[in-house]
Amino acid sequence: MDILLKEQFLTLWKKYFGNAELPIVFYYTDGDGGSELVPIKSGRSCIICELAAVRSGRSLVFNAERIKCGGGRRYLGYTERMRPGFEYFLSCGNDNIEGERYLRTPEQVNEFMKSQKSLHAEGRNIVFKRWDKLTESDQPEVVIFFAAPDVLSGLFTLANFDQTEPNGTFTPFGAGCGSIVYYPYMESKTERQRAVIGLFDPSARPCVPKDVLTFAVPVKRFERMISLMEESFLITGTWKTVRKRIG
Repeated sequence: MDILLKEQFLTLWKKYFGNAELPIVFYYTDGDGGSELVPIKSGRSCIICELAAVRSGRSLVFNAERIKCGGGRRYLGYTERMRPGFEYFLSCGNDNIEGERYLRTPEQVNEFMKSQKSLHAEGRNIVFKRWDKLTESDQPEVVIFFAAPDVLSGLFTLANFDQTEPNGTFTPFGAGCGSIVYYPYMESKTERQRAVIGLFDPSARPCVPKDVLTFAVPVKRFERMISLMEESFLITGTWKTVRKRIG
C-alpha cells in the first residue's frame, strides 16, 4: 500500500466528507495481514454483521472454515456449491423449505445462478481492514464504504466524474456480501472497473443502520477517484451545502 496515497485520502476525506465513516478494504492472501483470526462460530452468522468490528477499527481475517453462511462462502469464493434445494430457498419454498421469495420461481433461480462467474479463493485468507489501519505490506483489492445517502451521493457522483457513459456504477441483484466482495472483485478484473452500490439484501439489512447502503469499488478505480477529488464538484458551493449536513 502506498502510504502517501493512504494519507492523501484521509486528508481529503476529512476535508470534503467531515466525520463520515471511513471505508474498509479487503484482499486475498496466503498470510493473515497482521490481522485477528475471526473465531469459528456455531449456528448462523452473517459476514455483514461481523464486519461491524472492522468498521470500528479491528482488522479481521476470514477463511472457508470461519464463514458459516453457505452464501457467504460462495460469494467470497470458497465454494461453488449451494445448499440442497437452494432454488426453492431463494424463491417460493416447498414442503420442506421456507422460501425467502427473493426470486419468483425455482427456475428463475437456476437461470440466475448460471450467469454467475466463478471466484476461486480456495486455500486463501481474506483480510478486512479499515483504511486508516493499512500498512505498506497490505495490498487492498476493493474499497468498501458503508454510507448514508448524502455520502453515497458524493461517492456516486465522483465515480462518474470522468465518465461519458452514464453507468459508471451499477447495482446487481444478490446477497449483501456479494455486493461488497463478489461483484466489485469481479469488476476489478475488467477494463472499466465500475463501482457497485449495494446492501439491498433484506436478510443483511438488520446488520447495518437503516440509513446505510454500501459503495464498493476496485482499488485501481478508487485511486483514480482520489486523484480527481480536488477538481470535481467537491470544491463547489453545491457540495459545501451537502458537506454541512454530513457534519
